[in-house]
Parts: sequence; C-alpha cells; structure tokens
Amino acid sequence: QLIKIAKKIKKQKPWEPVIISDNLSWEEFSKLNLFLHELPGIKPVVSVARFYPDQYNFSHVLGYVSEANTKDLNANKRLIEFNVPGLKVGKTGLEKNLDDQLIGDAGYQRFEVNAYGKRIKEIDFSTGRSGQNYKLTVDAEVQDYGHKLMEGKSGSICVMDVLNGDVIAMISSPSFDPNKFVHGINQKDWDSLIKNKMKPLINKPLAGLYPPGSTIKPIVALSALENDVVNTKKIVQCQGSIELYGQKYHCWKEKGHGFMNMRSAIKQSCDIYFYEISRRLGVDRLSITSKEFGLGKKVLDLFNEEKAGVVPDTKWKLKNIGSGWVLGETLISGIGQGYFQSTPIQLCLMMAQLANGGYEIKPRIIDDKYALQTTVDSWREKFTKKNDEINLSSNNLKKLYRNKENIKFVLDALYGATNEPMGTSYRSRLTKPAYVYAGKTGTSQIRKITEEERKLKLKNKDLPYEKRDHALFIAFAPYKNPRYAISVVIEHGGAGSSGAAPIAKKIIKKVLDKHELRKKYQLDLFQEA
Repeated sequence: QLIKIAKKIKKQKPWEPVIISDNLSWEEFSKLNLFLHELPGIKPVVSVARFYPDQYNFSHVLGYVSEANTKDLNANKRLIEFNVPGLKVGKTGLEKNLDDQLIGDAGYQRFEVNAYGKRIKEIDFSTGRSGQNYKLTVDAEVQDYGHKLMEGKSGSICVMDVLNGDVIAMISSPSFDPNKFVHGINQKDWDSLIKNKMKPLINKPLAGLYPPGSTIKPIVALSALENDVVNTKKIVQCQGSIELYGQKYHCWKEKGHGFMNMRSAIKQSCDIYFYEISRRLGVDRLSITSKEFGLGKKVLDLFNEEKAGVVPDTKWKLKNIGSGWVLGETLISGIGQGYFQSTPIQLCLMMAQLANGGYEIKPRIIDDKYALQTTVDSWREKFTKKNDEINLSSNNLKKLYRNKENIKFVLDALYGATNEPMGTSYRSRLTKPAYVYAGKTGTSQIRKITEEERKLKLKNKDLPYEKRDHALFIAFAPYKNPRYAISVVIEHGGAGSSGAAPIAKKIIKKVLDKHELRKKYQLDLFQEA
C-alpha cells in the first residue's frame, strides 16, 4: 500500500491532495478524527460515492464506475478539464455512455501556495453543477423476477414492447456486484469474476453471440413467401435426413416428421422442410429479410459493448473468409446454424416486429416522454378504444413486409407451435385466455455432432457442460393484440423446449400481470407529451 501511495504522489502535482484511503467505516472515521492531532497533513473528508441498491439486478444495464485512468482521460478530453484525485467515471453500460451528462460540471477552489506547495489562502471558489438524472424503461419488478428465474444459469432474458420498443427487461446471468468496483475491487473478487466459466462480466443480451437455431425459421418462411419462392401449401417429406453432394443433413427428429406443409413445419420445427425452403430461397434473399427484421446490426445506441452479430450472405463470406459460398451452407443457414450469429436483444426485436404486424420500431431504454413523437397519436387513439387495439400504419412507420397475409400466416403458425398438440413448446403453454401467447423454440448447436455420437444417441444432459447446445425461445404475448416480445437464451441449456420455454412462460405471466399498471403510466406520460 505504501508503494502504491508513493507512486500516486509522484504522478500528482505537489499541492494536490493524495487519497490515502477511502470508503472508511464510521468507526474508522471517528477514530481518525480522535487522533487527528497526531497526524499532521491528514484531512478526513465526508464525501459521496455511487451506491447500487439493487446489487445484481441492473449490473449489466447500468454498468459500474471506478477511478479514472489515463485511458479514460485520453478517450474523453472533457474529463481532463476537471480531473481531480479520486474522480470516478463510468467504465461499462449506461454509466460509461452517459458519463458526460451524469458527471455534470465540477466546481473548483483556487489557492495561493508557497514554494513547498503549502496552501496560504483561498483566492477563488466556484460551485459545480450536478449531473442529469435519467429514468429507464426497465421494470424493476420484472427485472428482479427474471434474475431469480435465471439463478444458477448462464444466459439472458429480454422483454420489449412491440409497439414503441421500450425495453421492459434486459437480464444477463450470472451477474456481479457493481459496488465492489466503486472504491477499487480487490484481487480475490476480480479473480472470481474473470475465472468464472459462466462469464458474469459479459453483458449477454447485447454482447453474447449465438447461432439463432430454429428461432430463425419464422423469418425463413416469411422471406420465402415474400419472394414468391413457395406458397404455404408446399409439401416436403421429412424422413429424418437428406443427402446432398455426399453430405448428410439431419433433422432433429431421427425418424422424421413425415409429410409437412409450411405451418406444420414451423409448428413442429422440421429441419428437412427448411433445408428445402432455404435451398430454393437462397442465402442472399434470406439475408435481406433477416436484416430488415433486426438481425446483423446493433439495436441500442447506448452500449459500447453491444455486438452487431453476423447475417451471412455470399458477399460476406467472400470478403471475410476469402472463399465462395457453397449450397450446403445455405441449407444450414436455413435452420439458423453455420455463420449466423445473433444477440438475444436482436432476437427479441425480430419477434417484436413480427408481432406488431411487420412495422419497424426503434428500441429504447431511456424513458424520455418526448422520444416517441411518431407514435403519440396512435397511443392516444389506443387508450381511447375499449378493445385495446392500435393501428400502427396510421403513423407512417416503415413496413417490413410486402403482403400483410404473409405476416398473419407466420404468427398463426407460431400460435400452433405453442398452443396445439405436437407444437414444440406445447408443454409450456398458458391456457387462461388473457395469458395465451405464441412462440418458437430453438436449439443452437455450438459444434458438429459426430456420427459416433448419433449412433450412441447421446442426450445433452449426458455431455460435458461446455459441449451442450444452447437453449433458445422467442415469443410474443398476448396472442390477440400483442404487446410484448420475449427472448430467452440459456447457454448450454439443451433443447429450447425444455431449457428456455418454461422460463419464458413464467416471465410472460409476470409481464402481463403488470400490463394495466404500465398502460396507465404510459397514458399519463403521453398526455404530458
């Protein structure tokens, strides 16, 4: 500690105070004051510091603050103007990206000093300006409930309003205590974070990249319909596998689904059907539709750590890998594997834009009542209607579809996937009319399954943790007049139907239980706007 303090003194100007220790207990602070007469040059100061009351619930959304270093000062020239010993700055999350506004303006004192740097008298003084306050769209109760559901699991939950893009929940698990960073994290706590195989420091909703798996199938079906490649009555026989140029492509159901039309293929998540559809569609047209619905680009503008993901096409492969596209890659792209990489927040946005009828929305996490002028009229219209409906087309929002019937068909197929026998998430359905929702499971492979493993019929639970598939589920609720989109990703959780859908079922019920309260709050907000 003495060596660290000596180094700190060398870096500072001789008249600047040196922080010897901070975050003292009241007992330590009192003892220091009692013996102050024996400690020349020591000045105990009562100050303020960041404190995060919900220790783990908002760690990845808010980020954390810590003492400014040279890198921080070089990245933000404004900080240099009022940099003082002990200045805390945002390191990740909203703390970092809203740093300038949150810090405000520093006050200052000017002193006359002698040749030894000792203060003689004060010659100038200016009070500072406190930083700006912000309110989030995130529902603290839903966020807390989601974290409890994810206890012991690695992954994420995202919930979004399908009409205005409000992020209702953005949960990354496991989490960490941001309070430990405020006064400098100790080595033991730091090691426990960076050595944890579940990666608690990664903001998984925004920075976690996963193959979307079968959650991409609604987009594949929509793209094929929009491009007139096939119609909804197209029949494909699934026998469990197909062979193409000497390569075998398997369905998740070993003995096959039999004869499938498009609705039953979405409902039962038949891989063979979507191999055939994607072969006819081609990866370039699939890529265009995927990007229109939110994949392959950043969703929120306030997080440096957010990843754009990958939506592959023929040009992308040539540019990034240096070789041409092959047909087999189109087939596996049609079931969300291969080069596809998406974040959970992108999957949530994709489902939100399907659920609202195919209109583009701009997600937001800062609750600014003036940020939604494009939808104010429709919201006012909504709250005056007894049937709780809304007409988004009246607001000149960008349409993401060519034929409205294609969107309706996909949403109906998703209803079947959750609410009809043989549907992949049928066991996780909610039967009460107010809670009925529709969704799509996904199982994301992280490696190629060997022929030996297929013969042994090994299940995910029989494999080591790091070799298990990721479990995914996306949904919208309620089915009639949708208001919320949900994405759940459980890392190495196995099948989406068993690993992710049961969690989504619980979070959907929680969100819908709070809908009336949120609607009242939003009505008051928009009346002010």
